[in-house]
Amino acid sequence: MTQSLAERLRQPGLITAPGVFDMISAKLADGLGFDALYMTGYGAVASHLGYPDAGLATYSDMVGRVSQIARGTRTPLIADGDTGYGGLLNVEHTVRGYEAAGAQAIQLEDQQFPKKCGHLPDRRVIPIAEAAAKIRVAADARTSRDFLIVARTDARTMHGLDEALRRGEAYARAGADILFIESPENLAEMEAIARSFDLPLLINMVDGGRTPILGGPELESLGFRIAIFPVACFLAASAAMDSVYRHLKATGSSKAWPGALYPFDEFSLLMGFDKVWAFERAHADLDGP
Repeated sequence: MTQSLAERLRQPGLITAPGVFDMISAKLADGLGFDALYMTGYGAVASHLGYPDAGLATYSDMVGRVSQIARGTRTPLIADGDTGYGGLLNVEHTVRGYEAAGAQAIQLEDQQFPKKCGHLPDRRVIPIAEAAAKIRVAADARTSRDFLIVARTDARTMHGLDEALRRGEAYARAGADILFIESPENLAEMEAIARSFDLPLLINMVDGGRTPILGGPELESLGFRIAIFPVACFLAASAAMDSVYRHLKATGSSKAWPGALYPFDEFSLLMGFDKVWAFERAHADLDGP
């Protein structure tokens, strides 16, 4: 395990957290030296269940995915906890479950149930006092202060930036460690968010979404501490798979497909076959005559 996310946040510099959604993406990203990984709810629900990110996944669906990814990687994991999967008692249960599963931070949002992806239209938020109570319960529920609470508001799209900033202030007072003002729509709004808070700020870089995609140095100069890139990898993987499948359908073979393939031998090592082979060599004499 690298240094904890809490320790890394006490140091300067932008934390770039790629989106991971299954064990292939998690293992690939884990080996590259990132400071954190981000378990994207959109990607995890799509890859695990084949459902839209529309409140259809349950706590059990998601905590199992958190445990799987956290156990199989060394990099600190920020995990999407949606709305906490219910009321205040559910939030307490969710926070304790995600912490026990090995995440180092949980993201909780203030949408009404059923929630929607943060860069799609018609997202509605719960009353600010109810949302702040969820953050307060989450902060009290954790067993370690190093398990971080990311408070996200989706108020910008339906209620404007001022309401989103007001909610960020309320969630900071309620005990959030990191603030996440979802889907600002231009650079001026991103600058306003960065000026408004003393807590670490997370920015969501959704390729094709509502927020401009900026480079790492630009995000750091604005004052953001964590940048998540939840969709880039599964969109790239989907484009590659779509291309391969179309080539197979058209030609009957993978021969002459023009794209790049991850080397099969390296993929086998990524999945841990070297440990399987070492085990078999060590215990070859136990297989009998």
